[in-house]
Amino acid sequence: MSKRELQKAGVLARVKAGELRLTKAAEVMRISYRQAKRLWKRYQTGGAAALKHGNAGRKSNRARPAKERHKILKLVRKKYSGEEQTRFGPTLAAEHLASEDQLEVHPETLRRWMLAEGLWSKVRKRKPHRKRRERKAHFGELVQLDGSFHDWYQKRGRRACLMNMVDDATSTVEAHLGDEETIWAAARVLRQWIGKYGVPLALYTDWKNVYVREPTEKELLHGKVPVTQFGRMCQKLDIGIIAANSPQAKGRVERGNGTHQDRLIKKMGRKKIRTHEGANEFLQREYLADHNARFGREAAEPQDYHRKAPSARELEQAFCLETERSISNDWVVRYENRYFQLERHTDYPPRQAKITVCQWEDGRIEILYKGKARPQREIEAPQAKPPAAIRLVNKPPRPSGWKPPANHPWRRGAAEAAMRRATASTAP
Repeated sequence: MSKRELQKAGVLARVKAGELRLTKAAEVMRISYRQAKRLWKRYQTGGAAALKHGNAGRKSNRARPAKERHKILKLVRKKYSGEEQTRFGPTLAAEHLASEDQLEVHPETLRRWMLAEGLWSKVRKRKPHRKRRERKAHFGELVQLDGSFHDWYQKRGRRACLMNMVDDATSTVEAHLGDEETIWAAARVLRQWIGKYGVPLALYTDWKNVYVREPTEKELLHGKVPVTQFGRMCQKLDIGIIAANSPQAKGRVERGNGTHQDRLIKKMGRKKIRTHEGANEFLQREYLADHNARFGREAAEPQDYHRKAPSARELEQAFCLETERSISNDWVVRYENRYFQLERHTDYPPRQAKITVCQWEDGRIEILYKGKARPQREIEAPQAKPPAAIRLVNKPPRPSGWKPPANHPWRRGAAEAAMRRATASTAP
């Protein structure tokens, strides 16, 4: 079963236990109510195993022949491709293929083929959003996340950043103070939220490289969606990320930052807090509970949309940096100017193979090949060869006292010149 199907089984188990109504379970699973009823019927008869799709692992019965697909894509690449301003979209290309080349293909099928071949991009132009957005109805349906740089210690300590999470439906707050708004800072506060409430459905963030980023030219060419390290962590937990186009779009967390810049600063000032450790201890012990009790509100709907938190091992695997690297000919992996020698093993990875380097916040490194950790040890960086020694001459060499003999070829020219001069002087 896929991860998605296992999650659906978990939601239907909550329906069976009476924790959720089927209508609300359909929203959590992001499917229609009719589909939820069909899944619920299958779950009642066959349990979680009945949710596995019957066509899993099978080739589609309606797939077009590979030869025909190759022919159509060759025509698209030759006649209807080019720069972004001149290339044809899937719908227009399908029309011209039918009228000019007598090849019928559905525009949606052609769109998938063009995306796979890098002939089309998923990026679309969006219209500006001007409508006022209402609160979400359920706790955990949408959580806003933002970092606020400020003089939180009132000159008693260095400038810091408050990572602030606010639930859109209930205004429940979770926060953590650190130095910068980094991947680890965002992962740390998200992990605190998951530990307290569970996994939310979506996060509302800024357009920053920590959360989301613009696609590169290569990604646009191949139709790939850019994913940051934090975005990949959220993908593992099935958390959607929505990027706000303006500060006003996520006004709830922005206004919350202003409230903290008034109340939190004054409360920490009375306790003379000047370090991150003391500030985070105060947040967890006193401030957040009091703040949520004072400013929190009931959600419009009573159902909690948080999913059950994964195990500690799964969270550990989710919250790490993953980078792809290649294995050298001597089975050495280079990562951030560090060198790791792969140890001999029964399932030894081949040279030049792609591996995944995982790094955790505490600095631990793990190398994965085909999803399995491989034994390795860190070695010293290879030393560069020293430059060749340059011989310095303190004084110029002495002139040579050697003179060529009379019959030396060098003297032949001088003797002939002297003879010519003598002949010229004796001539009448």
